[in-house]
Amino acid sequence: MQVVIYSQVLKEKDIPHVQELFDLLADGQFSTYVYGPYLEEIRQHITFKRDVGVFESHIDFSLKRFDMLITLGGDGTILKAATLVRDFNIPILGINLGRLGFLARVEKTKLKETLNLLAKGRFETEERDMLYLESNMPIFGDTPYALNDCTLLKRDTSSMITIHTFINGAYLNSYWADGIIVATPTGSTGYSLSCGGPIVFPGSGNFVVTPVAPHNLNVRPIVISDDSVISFEIEGRAENFLCTLDSRFETITSVHSLAVRKNSFGLNLVRLPGVNFMETLRSKLNWGADRRNH
Repeated sequence: MQVVIYSQVLKEKDIPHVQELFDLLADGQFSTYVYGPYLEEIRQHITFKRDVGVFESHIDFSLKRFDMLITLGGDGTILKAATLVRDFNIPILGINLGRLGFLARVEKTKLKETLNLLAKGRFETEERDMLYLESNMPIFGDTPYALNDCTLLKRDTSSMITIHTFINGAYLNSYWADGIIVATPTGSTGYSLSCGGPIVFPGSGNFVVTPVAPHNLNVRPIVISDDSVISFEIEGRAENFLCTLDSRFETITSVHSLAVRKNSFGLNLVRLPGVNFMETLRSKLNWGADRRNH
């Protein structure tokens, strides 16, 4: 099996776990490639039992046959990796070195067990829908898509903004708020959830539209079909606003006309035996746990 290791930073506390991962990959006869900037960072801290290759960019996916991309970090690392994987249909396995980890499901204490399952082919993949951002002016280069969400937000300490919102060309509402979130089911457990949005199961075929600090308290999050096109016109006292796709952002103005729809391709995540969305919800959100005496 040929795998790519991707991460953004090496923290000192994670060195033993990263070393264990590379030792297990070598012992399991995996052909391992490492994202170039990360490889340069870890060379002086990690000992490699076997030679590793270098992975530079998404172009490498068209030049070599990779079976899987393994991320080291949290959910944000997977969001970054999605801009590399693009439409190459390479499944991603997230090893959680961060905090909550809805997407990075493998805990660092279960590396040996996980590598054994991968070597035996005992895993499945699940496709997560993504969203695509259309704009009348170019933004976000050649990666105008997101796994979690697209947001339109006021900048810094400026006053609230007005976001005129349309669904399939029909007027929905003018949101007077700090911003608005359009989330996929995957993103429903992220920023949208913290703003009062519902949890939506993957594969349900929906988008969630959630206002951020709305001026009108009776304006609530809504769930719509993901075959809808949601378009926006923004105005406010400030000249500039923020538009984000996952963890990436661009500055926009009222001249921008934006629309969000379902992306033409999704992202495949690796699912190990015994792990599903309901189990993830219970473990990450402490559902069913009685904390009153702790």
